[in-house]
Amino acid sequence: MATQTTASCTGSTLLQPISDIINLPLDQVNFVAGQLFALLMAVWFRIYLHPSKTSPFIRHVVATLLGFYLALFCFGWYSLHFLVQSGLSYSVMVFAGLEHMHKYCFIVTLGYLILCQITRVYVFDYGMYSADFTGPMMVITQKITSMAFEIHDGLTKREGQLTPNQKYLAISRMPSLLEYLSYNCNFMGILAGPTCSYNDYKAFIEGTSYQPRHQENANGKENGKYKQTEPSSKNDVISKLCTCAISLAIYLSLCKLLPVERSIDDGFISSTPFHLQVVYLYLAMLALRPKYYFVWTLADAINNAAGFGFNGYNKDGSPRWDLISNLRILDIEFATSFKMFLDNWNIQTALWLKRVCYERCPINPTAATFMLSAMWHGVYPGYYLTFLTGIVMTMAARAIRHNIRPYFLVSDSHKRVYDVITWAGTQVAISYTVVPFVLLAVGPSFKFYRSCYFCLHLLCLLLVLALPVRSRRRQAKEQPGGLLKDGLLKDGLLKDGLLKDGLQDNQTEHNSTDNNCNQKAKAT
Repeated sequence: MATQTTASCTGSTLLQPISDIINLPLDQVNFVAGQLFALLMAVWFRIYLHPSKTSPFIRHVVATLLGFYLALFCFGWYSLHFLVQSGLSYSVMVFAGLEHMHKYCFIVTLGYLILCQITRVYVFDYGMYSADFTGPMMVITQKITSMAFEIHDGLTKREGQLTPNQKYLAISRMPSLLEYLSYNCNFMGILAGPTCSYNDYKAFIEGTSYQPRHQENANGKENGKYKQTEPSSKNDVISKLCTCAISLAIYLSLCKLLPVERSIDDGFISSTPFHLQVVYLYLAMLALRPKYYFVWTLADAINNAAGFGFNGYNKDGSPRWDLISNLRILDIEFATSFKMFLDNWNIQTALWLKRVCYERCPINPTAATFMLSAMWHGVYPGYYLTFLTGIVMTMAARAIRHNIRPYFLVSDSHKRVYDVITWAGTQVAISYTVVPFVLLAVGPSFKFYRSCYFCLHLLCLLLVLALPVRSRRRQAKEQPGGLLKDGLLKDGLLKDGLLKDGLQDNQTEHNSTDNNCNQKAKAT
């Protein structure tokens, strides 16, 4: 395997001719080729290494070796960082005391990720906004830290100290080194994730992920019988691949026509009316999102093709394959609130932030979650500007919802007007907030905000000061039980660099792991 030593790509140069023909960076071509190879291997894995035909040991070995091969193909020797990070963390799990093991593991894993990010950005190639080896390390960090907390819950805490969700996720036996590496570096998620719980992955490898599910009839009531045949993911995989093709076509067609950088061009700013600048910003961000739709949906399809991602049955008896889905596109594009947009964006990262930080931090969990998300994303200054702006946006959105929304609920016509206004406001606010996340550097980001006179920052501050909003924790004290029921995350989470004003724990739609927990309890 040839290896390119330039900063832009450290992996194989086998596809360099294709990269030259289609005029795309080699690392991106390698990434797409690697994911397509993983898709084919996923189909083969499910057919020929089905749990009924082979042992969990063989499935773990094959999944791990294929994952290492893909990592070497895309990242070359930089993929050794995946093994170093995993090895250091596993050593902490084994040799540290159980009482504080999860804390030490969290510090070591996140610290190693940050060290690699600093090295890549400030030593090798500042501004390389493409496929890089720290991307997979971010997902591995999520998996390792989640596993550490779940082991701590399973081996040191009594059931009464855990929430129902934590009981389901708790790990009662230390995973072997093979199981640990398979979970972190399997071929289905090594390049683009998404993260998942260890118990869900273990059930997939052992072939028990379908057993707790119950078939539901048209009224949504369980009939108490297991589905006799293993559910097929074919239709969902085909649908998601079609979504990938459309997203990729849109992104390649529009990304160069509508660059975000034009928003800070002096000629564009001086010659374009302000309202048209706002429209252009929205269109530029709209053209940028399909890149994420393509990556995350393809990753979801790969897992589904291997048989991973089953999440029970719909009311009509059809199987659901959204256990580890990372986004819901229509809900994103037609979101009528900051919260709704972020509820459907990078879902698995928000669940990780909730489980390892928000639910466990005793002091100011919202600020702690912001800090964790900022450090996890990287060291570009633009990320932190986006996070800080997201705080103000979320507080203002909460104030508007609590104080103004009730006046529009008096009739359907008023509600429709409110929805249209809030949809437009949400799209503008999201676009305004994430500009630094795209531009990365401080100078261009402040240049953009100066060209807008910091208008949304000032408006949001005025709204927060003028409209009173009681904290949700205070409301929970006044109304016992109003905060919990695993809907604990109503104060905020960060999703891909943004403050998440709540995470819906709806069992039938959104929080798939909680759904698993409840279904397992019923089956028992």
